[in-house]
Amino acid sequence: MRFRRPLDEEPELNLIPLIDVMLIVLIFLAVTTSYARFAELKIELPTADATKANQRPNEILVGVTADGRYAIDRQLLPYADPSVFAQQLTQAAQGKDNPVIVINADAQAPHQAVISVMEAARIAGLPRISFATQRPAPGSGN
Repeated sequence: MRFRRPLDEEPELNLIPLIDVMLIVLIFLAVTTSYARFAELKIELPTADATKANQRPNEILVGVTADGRYAIDRQLLPYADPSVFAQQLTQAAQGKDNPVIVINADAQAPHQAVISVMEAARIAGLPRISFATQRPAPGSGN
């Protein structure tokens, strides 16, 4: 019986076909990827116009303090859960045609407090939400 002698040469691994396949896969993924924008919240920001009157009859002002207290049209109200707050928003919206909820949240207010107001507005069927901001004072570094 004749046995083969082991070969002294090391097997060679050719990487060029592997690189070609990887480049084709990369091109395929880049071409077929869909770039979708997520627009979960539709927020209307107010515009400033010096000729408009300061009175805005279709606004419901909702305030959120730094310690998480709530106010609707400058009247402090307890917050139990979103459905109760939604009823209070519905009462404040009576007689107003397509009202806008303007959230005046303190910069140090908890994020959850603002989200709770937005959830209550959704439950109340009031989709128009805006956020009030202020300009930084000159020289404040912001």
